[in-house]
Amino acid sequence: MQNLIISNVWLIPCYPILGVILSSPWSLGWSGQLGSRPAGYINILMAGVAFIHALLALANGWDLPTQEISYPWLHSSSLSIDFPIELSPVTLTALAVVSSINLISQIYAVGYLEMDWGWARFFSLMNCFGAGICGLMLSNSLFFSYVFLELLTLATYLLVGFWYAQPAVITGARDAFWTKRVGDIILLMGVIALYPIAGTWHFTELATWSQTAQLDPMVATLLGLALIAGPLGKCAQIPFQLWLDEAMEAPVPATVFRNAVVVGAGAFVLIKLAPVISLSQTVLNLLVALGVSTAVCCSLIAIAQVDMKRVLSYSVSAYLGLVFIAVGTQNLDSAQFILFSESFGIALLYMSVGSIIWTNITQDLTQLGGLWSRRPVTGLAMIVAIGAFIAMPPFGGFWALLQLATSLWVEQPWLVAVLLVVNVLTAFSLTRLFCRIFLGTAQPMAERSFEPFWLISIPTVTMAILVCHVPIILGNLNLLPEWAELNMFLAPSFLWSSLMGMTIAALIYGINTVPKPIKLPFPALQDFFAYDLYVQRLYQVTIVWLVATSAKVVNWFDRYVVDGLVNLVGFGTLFSGQSLRFTNTGQSQFYILSMFSGVVILGLLMGLFI
Repeated sequence: MQNLIISNVWLIPCYPILGVILSSPWSLGWSGQLGSRPAGYINILMAGVAFIHALLALANGWDLPTQEISYPWLHSSSLSIDFPIELSPVTLTALAVVSSINLISQIYAVGYLEMDWGWARFFSLMNCFGAGICGLMLSNSLFFSYVFLELLTLATYLLVGFWYAQPAVITGARDAFWTKRVGDIILLMGVIALYPIAGTWHFTELATWSQTAQLDPMVATLLGLALIAGPLGKCAQIPFQLWLDEAMEAPVPATVFRNAVVVGAGAFVLIKLAPVISLSQTVLNLLVALGVSTAVCCSLIAIAQVDMKRVLSYSVSAYLGLVFIAVGTQNLDSAQFILFSESFGIALLYMSVGSIIWTNITQDLTQLGGLWSRRPVTGLAMIVAIGAFIAMPPFGGFWALLQLATSLWVEQPWLVAVLLVVNVLTAFSLTRLFCRIFLGTAQPMAERSFEPFWLISIPTVTMAILVCHVPIILGNLNLLPEWAELNMFLAPSFLWSSLMGMTIAALIYGINTVPKPIKLPFPALQDFFAYDLYVQRLYQVTIVWLVATSAKVVNWFDRYVVDGLVNLVGFGTLFSGQSLRFTNTGQSQFYILSMFSGVVILGLLMGLFI
């Protein structure tokens, strides 16, 4: 039985795809009078089957050594492409995390989209998400990982544009798609260039090859830059961070799954590519620089937002910046630890915020307040989510950040200072979010707020329970350090940084010791953060201006040069024909003279230009 469960792990991505296929009659409008609800239930059932199989595989395969199952796909001449599946504790854990969040998100969507007419399309796309991310977790091939990343990009575009009748939704879906396409195209260049250099796309073989590879520094740098471009776009890192903010136009259940798991898919591929990227120290330094700038800048931007979904989107980009720091410093275990521990906290944050939006029909923090007495369950869930997202013991986020900081403390202590600063800013912004929603005086939009019904509350409470059990799970798997091994300087530092950020936010927004709205001493600095560091305006005066100007130049060249030259030839032909008409009188000598003159002119032209 154990071998049957492990050997058929490849079926886990197939269950969600089967749900998509079985729900096609409802998606295509062939269901008659049945409505679209059966399609949702079918997809939830298939997501549940995938979760059960992933959980059984993790329970039976945790102690087994890493193994690979390969399936032939294409063999032609010297090109051989197989679909290798890696079975290891890391991949099996990732499958369990992904499938559990997918299932809970879909159950949450039953309540959140109760009155929506697009059930078949929404749940099918959610299972496309699930299939793509599960396949990515299993894949041990860069080629097929790229294929799964493209599936996730397409599903992101369709889910962000789910409510396609709204102009902001269309803009968000378009910008998310094209922003990620920029990184994907450059990544494809790297994927194609890597094969003739390394002779393989298998991650395991690439790791072995990179240990003895002797590449020209310029080639290694260009190859590494191409390979990190895709993860930069997927993970919404500077300069591609704006798409994640605009993708918040998607329904909250889709946002729960995408920001908790799918956004981290690029980081997962980056971790697997780390041995190849390490061939260039320049690329590693760039990863650290991008991670630091994204983590700090996005944490600062989150503080200045009044839209609760924007606060969370920039916080997600910031925490993924920490993953890029870990990969850039070759702390791959810490990078995987951060991805695992933070995924449940992110999902719970969005579920808590989604329940507020569902009942209050607003996501503007200035229109909320005083909900603690009306929404205690949601408030407690958000407290748990905040504790899991920042370095607050005993939640998983504390241990993940502490592990990374311990690895960096000896050789790069300045990065530890960056982690502490980001943790303070994140604790401040999330506590500010909580205080603006649950504390203070109730605003008109919050007067009649109430706890949502059980189809929204139960998934939220379930996710909160999972978050609370993450430290226990880590302890049972012997992934937490012993108390004697703790750095007695770093552990209290991260705890105090969390308490500092939370205390300052509580004093400002909870007790209302400072008049609102808060004014910084320099208005230009306040605008700098409120307008997202002017990145969008920078795009408009650089990339957008360059594309628009290039389009105008090409249009002018096509209209006046290419088309003008064609018109000139046509006009010359017409003029010469009309002129020759008057030279012909019907006498044969004039015809001979015209032909002889044409031959002479043609000969002169050929002699002149040849």
